Amino acid sequence: MKRSAGILAYRWRDGAPELFLVHPGGPFWKNEDDGAWSIPKGEIDPDEDPLMAARREFREETGQAIDGAFTPLDPVKIASGKVIEAWAIEHEFDASAIVSNTFEIEWPPRSGKKQAFPEVDRAAWLPGPLAIQKINKGQVPLLIQLLEKLGATPPAPPPAALKRPPARSGTGARRTAAPKRTR
Repeated sequence: MKRSAGILAYRWRDGAPELFLVHPGGPFWKNEDDGAWSIPKGEIDPDEDPLMAARREFREETGQAIDGAFTPLDPVKIASGKVIEAWAIEHEFDASAIVSNTFEIEWPPRSGKKQAFPEVDRAAWLPGPLAIQKINKGQVPLLIQLLEKLGATPPAPPPAALKRPPARSGTGARRTAAPKRTR
C-alpha cells in the first residue's frame, strides 16, 4: 500500500482560518483549478518517519522549512488506495514566495524531448469553503477535520444527488438519442 505524508498549514484572518494549498505544476494540470489543489505532500520513503517525510515534502514543494507544534490528523484513503497521513500546524509565510523542486518528463508526448516543470506552480492561503472547492476531493476530509478541530464550521460538501452526470456531446450522444429504425 502506498503512503503519502503532508502538512496542512493554517493561519487566522479576521477571526477565521485560512488553509495553505498548492497547485500541481506541469502540463497536465495547467488548465485545471477546482479539484486540482493539494496539501503539500509526497510519498513516504521506506523506513522513513511519516512526519519527517511530510516536513521534507513541504520543503521540497515550497522551498520553506516548517517546524513547530504539529497536530496529527486522521489518515485518509483516496480512490487510488493510497493513504495520506497529514499533520496540521499554525504557521505564517508568504505563499507567493514559494520555490518548488522540479520534475522532468517527455514533452510534448512522443517528441523525444525532455522538459522540466515545477512540482508546484503556485500556492495560496484560502478560506475554508474555497479551499474545499479547490482541493482534490480525496483530501477534503483532511480539511474538514482541521476546520472542526479549530472550531470553524466546515461547509457541507454538495450532496451526491445534486451532482449531474456530464452532458454528452458528439456523435455518441446523437446515436444514443436517435430512435431505433425498424424494417
